[in-house]
Amino acid sequence: MIHYLLTNWIEWTGWTTTLLGIWLTTRRSLWCWPITLAADVLYLVVFYKAQLLSDTLLQGFFVAFTLYGWWHWLRGVQEEGEVKIVPLKKRDAAIAIGLGAVGTVILALIAQRLHAALPWLDATLASYSLVGSWWGARKHIANWWLWIVVDLLYIGEYIYKDLWPTAVLYAVLVALAILGLRDWSRAAKTSEV
Repeated sequence: MIHYLLTNWIEWTGWTTTLLGIWLTTRRSLWCWPITLAADVLYLVVFYKAQLLSDTLLQGFFVAFTLYGWWHWLRGVQEEGEVKIVPLKKRDAAIAIGLGAVGTVILALIAQRLHAALPWLDATLASYSLVGSWWGARKHIANWWLWIVVDLLYIGEYIYKDLWPTAVLYAVLVALAILGLRDWSRAAKTSEV
């Protein structure tokens, strides 16, 4: 057990920081951003070692989205005193879903040429994770619905790639996404009153 933890310490550290970062996000705490930034970098290394190249690239994008989200939420707190939930317009949702599909094709074609593992599944999940990250940074409740679906699919991918701690993490992330959906929905209703 000690040997396993020592040889997989990056994955376990990424596991812990991801869990903490997402939990802080459900609480709408600005501390979610520096914690999530650390998790992004750690999982970039984990996925590169597993040759999940779309996920590796995704972590690079997550770093950018995390920095943007941190700035956007901080600005909102300075202007409004809290992180307020913002409704997602149908048109914006449709555009984001379409861009997710385009991103899937582009990432999958690149991943195939690089002989990546599970290029189409990995590309699909990576592309729609970007959509979920964007929606989360923009404070849209819809991000939680998308994360529930994406994270459920990631569980299967990580089991297949023998990344068991990460598969368990994503099972917990599904539960946290449900918690985030509940808490953000309550916060949105409170701000409407």
